[in-house]
Amino acid sequence: MQKVKLNNGVEMPILGYGTFLVEQKVAQRCVEDALNVGYRLIDTAQVYANEEGVGAALKNAMNGGTKREELFIETKVWINHIGESATLKAFDNSLKKLGLDYVDLYLIHQPFNDLYGAWRAMSRLYKEGRIKAIGVSNFYPDRLTDFCLNNEIKPSVNQIEGHPLLQQNEAQEVMKKYGVQMQFYSPFMQGKGDILKNKILANIGKKYNKSVAQVILRWLVQRGVAVAVKSVNKERMLENISVFDFELDANDMQAIAELNKNQSHFDKSHRDVEQVLLLHTRKPE
Repeated sequence: MQKVKLNNGVEMPILGYGTFLVEQKVAQRCVEDALNVGYRLIDTAQVYANEEGVGAALKNAMNGGTKREELFIETKVWINHIGESATLKAFDNSLKKLGLDYVDLYLIHQPFNDLYGAWRAMSRLYKEGRIKAIGVSNFYPDRLTDFCLNNEIKPSVNQIEGHPLLQQNEAQEVMKKYGVQMQFYSPFMQGKGDILKNKILANIGKKYNKSVAQVILRWLVQRGVAVAVKSVNKERMLENISVFDFELDANDMQAIAELNKNQSHFDKSHRDVEQVLLLHTRKPE
């Protein structure tokens, strides 16, 4: 598995398994399948309500001989727990559910509430070695810039939505400036917009005997973009991880670049007032 080196020297797999919308009752089986086909980065979050299932799978894997240092586990703190004392409590709760002594990456899930208080808590946990790297999620370039300018410890990662119709080129340039690794979620737009039926991507796939999904993931790898991809189907998991045996040429990369529309697959942006209010109504334990 190809890795990227974060700004604190920690190495992170460039391709990981995401568990958004993976229900608790199937999370253990899904993560076990993902680990069996070769994933080592597992992405979860407090608000996904599946950390216990993820933890059960990790426990079985380590009991079966997988070394903890081979795994890269990332989780996130939700809005209602973003604040110095609240984040410390939320982290302990997530760690307990995951059954781990530390997590490899801990993210602020949304750019709301007491961000600086949460960052102080996360910085403390990082210095104590209970988190190997700290970062953020869903931070637009302006918010990320301000955050980097006003914190001693810079985020190692910013996880944001990204796919061929939303390529996040400006965001990537800002992250490079501050040494922040870009990580995408929803690379297939959660199946919306018929992205997996796109003719240009399909024709590129035929050239390499690869699927559209594999073309998208390979395109991201070649851009140096980390990505967490989700499937509950083991065969699809294997398909998604099988992207390191071919390389897109310059013409392919340009053809995909021209698909960019700066178009989110969500109905509303994180800057929309109604969306902000909606996100605040979700209150995980």
